[in-house]
Amino acid sequence: MIRINLLGTSKPKSRRGGAPSAPSMDIGGGGSPPLKILLVLVLAVAGNLVYWHQLNHQAEVIEAKMKVAEQQNRELSDVKARYLERQKEADNYKRRVDVIDQLRRSQVGPVNLLNTIGDTVNSTEAVWLNSMTDQGTNIAIKGTALSADAVASLIANLQKTGYFKNIEIKETYQDESVKDMQAFQFTLTCEKDKS
Repeated sequence: MIRINLLGTSKPKSRRGGAPSAPSMDIGGGGSPPLKILLVLVLAVAGNLVYWHQLNHQAEVIEAKMKVAEQQNRELSDVKARYLERQKEADNYKRRVDVIDQLRRSQVGPVNLLNTIGDTVNSTEAVWLNSMTDQGTNIAIKGTALSADAVASLIANLQKTGYFKNIEIKETYQDESVKDMQAFQFTLTCEKDKS
């Protein structure tokens, strides 16, 4: 029978019929307490070494992934730099094209005006233009005609173009300096149609 003494003190044996004794346990010769402490320390050191080895392996894996990520980052930064350079060139080209288109659109207005007035004067007989001044919304036209009817025909033809809204005669008079024939000097003001 094995006895286990949990209290650590031995009880004197009773002679008869007394109270039963408390159970006790004797582990045997497991070694001295310093040996047990040394065993616990060795186990703790071994556990720490295994844990350190795992952490070291994880650090190496992370370092390898970091090197790959840094390489990809360098490659992508080169691609980004080339993309930004191409984007800047494209924006610069687009800005130049827009400026050229804007200049062409601005050029169309005066060209259309000159073509309209030139075609109208050419289709009207006995009328010559001396000057034309673009005053923004109005056009001032000075010219010479062989008769007052030619000036009226010019006004009617200018109205037919649809380019002008209001056409007014500012001044018309017979030029006395021309002796061989009858000549009228005239000044017209034409308001541009906004459409």
